[in-house]
Amino acid sequence: MKKIFLIILLISGVGFANAQKATKIGHIDTQDLLESMPESKAVQEKLNNYVKELETQIKAMGVEYETKLKDYQNKLTAGTMTDLIKKTKEQEIMDLEKRIQEFQQTAQADIQAKENELLEPILDKAREAISKVAKANGFAYILDLSSGAAVFHEGGEDILPMVKKELGITTAAGK
Repeated sequence: MKKIFLIILLISGVGFANAQKATKIGHIDTQDLLESMPESKAVQEKLNNYVKELETQIKAMGVEYETKLKDYQNKLTAGTMTDLIKKTKEQEIMDLEKRIQEFQQTAQADIQAKENELLEPILDKAREAISKVAKANGFAYILDLSSGAAVFHEGGEDILPMVKKELGITTAAGK
């Protein structure tokens, strides 16, 4: 009976040791990876240009608003407006205020959508490279340190250099 127990214990121990070996965990800072990818600069430039276009439109609307408001105030001070014209001018100003607010809200959503659209191909490329490196090096899990997915990590293996190599990215000074 002792022999059977000993054999079971040994088999369990071997299985446990193999299970520990099989679970190889690595980590990567995907934010660092994305920032080091050459495509990121082009995406940031396109996004900045898109934001500038929207800002130009908002400024133009602001100028229009200021012009209408000053015109209204000048005519109101001069007493040259009938009640109908006064109500019409006030409605125009309120409508323009509403359009500006709606444009600003829509612009925020559009900027986020544009950023997602531009980043998606880069994210796909990074995911593919991470997957290749993980499979080629026998990792069972890769934790993303930039997203806070790893509450604690001590040791493990940082695969950022391997993924950069997979993507052909040479390490810049300081990184």
